[in-house]
Amino acid sequence: MSVPTTGERAGQQHLAHVVFIAGAAAVGGFLFGYDSSNINGAVLGIQHHFEVGDGVTGLTVSSALIGSAVGAWFGGLLSDRIGRIRTMQLAAVLFLVSALGAMFPFSVWDLAIWRVVGGIAIGVASVIGPAYIAEVAPPAYRGRLASLQQLAIVLGIGVSALVNWVIKDLAPVGADGSHDLNGSLGGIEPWQWMLGAAAVPAIVYFVLASVIPESPHYLLSIGKTAKARKVLAQVEGGDVDAKLEDIRRGLRVEKRSKVRDLVGGRFGLLPIVWVGIALAVFQQFVGINVIFYYSDTLWHSVGQNTDSLLISMVSPVINIIGTFIAIAFIDRVGRKPLLLIGSVGMAIGLGVAAIAFGNAETVDGELSLPGAWGPVALVFANVFVISFALSWGVILWVMLGEMFPLRIRSAALAVGTAANWVANWAVTVSFPSMAAWNLATTYWIYAAFALLSIPFALKFVRETKGTALEDVA
Repeated sequence: MSVPTTGERAGQQHLAHVVFIAGAAAVGGFLFGYDSSNINGAVLGIQHHFEVGDGVTGLTVSSALIGSAVGAWFGGLLSDRIGRIRTMQLAAVLFLVSALGAMFPFSVWDLAIWRVVGGIAIGVASVIGPAYIAEVAPPAYRGRLASLQQLAIVLGIGVSALVNWVIKDLAPVGADGSHDLNGSLGGIEPWQWMLGAAAVPAIVYFVLASVIPESPHYLLSIGKTAKARKVLAQVEGGDVDAKLEDIRRGLRVEKRSKVRDLVGGRFGLLPIVWVGIALAVFQQFVGINVIFYYSDTLWHSVGQNTDSLLISMVSPVINIIGTFIAIAFIDRVGRKPLLLIGSVGMAIGLGVAAIAFGNAETVDGELSLPGAWGPVALVFANVFVISFALSWGVILWVMLGEMFPLRIRSAALAVGTAANWVANWAVTVSFPSMAAWNLATTYWIYAAFALLSIPFALKFVRETKGTALEDVA
């Protein structure tokens, strides 16, 4: 066995350090996933506690997404003003306040307000995580390190599902033999514990954000050259002065861009900005968050009543597996090929799931999938999930962090991320009513967007694998 040389050992140390700080920054993504999906297990408890219907439920669930659009819009500007680290710490505090407020709401409307607060934190985290990681990661590893953001998101979704299942299992058993989300568990209802549990990772995020270094890009932008040199020596090594000069060159081009800087071209905005917006919208219009926000309600509604919340845990596990696949291949295969592979898989999964839901029957006033159609729907819904996870789930956040020229990067990133949250809100708020109208047609609509994403990716998406941020034109 060969012994690593001094240079190789140094390189391994630099890589280990940058993996740690990128992973710490990605904890915001964990909270992003956890806080946006922990509502899934609590939906039925909220409906019964406040005696509200599908319309109010949709507004309550989706209220976080309105806050997310706001947080995404201002997150980049905030990080330019107070720094990446302080922005992360602020997001962690908002996560904590939101979790505690949502745990003890007085009405469904102040619950919605606390979810808006959490949504602002999610939006900020969704901008600052990819931006920070892109700035500290060496170009050769940037795709895999930026993928940690999406890995953290899906881990957050998975852990949220697990925590919800454990809390539900601890809940008292009702008269019908099922666990009662509105019973008493330690003096409060189980769904309240589900929402309040997000306080724990919020505290972890604040602590980790307090021990990682500031971005060298930000440090140079405020004149702290010595600190920027020290951070670059820790994360990359090599010719630090040359790297400092590369960043300075980029900063001379980069400015605190505003939305008006994105204006140009025949359609109001610069073409690359439209591509970023379309990437963000397609990622949501395939309906991925229906699986994570409403899966418990969905599988319950089509007759999978034995343990719909336990069934809901399958998708987050599949999501995690798909994300690891993306991390393994994103810097080898590239961004664009994975997008195309994922689009084909999503279209197939959604199409077959739509056919299965089209065979649903109404039994005693409730939908039921007869015969093999229940397992078919579950399998192909998860074909969709893994196809999404190994492609669009990871690549959107990687590309939003690296696809824009430096002169417009902060504003374009804010617009693209905000567009993602607005699209997320549109899908989330519309799903309960659309599903009640026609579940199969709803899934056919999502499948149509998956199909449309194929020619879009072929024609408009440019490969960014291995390109330094300063060289993006």
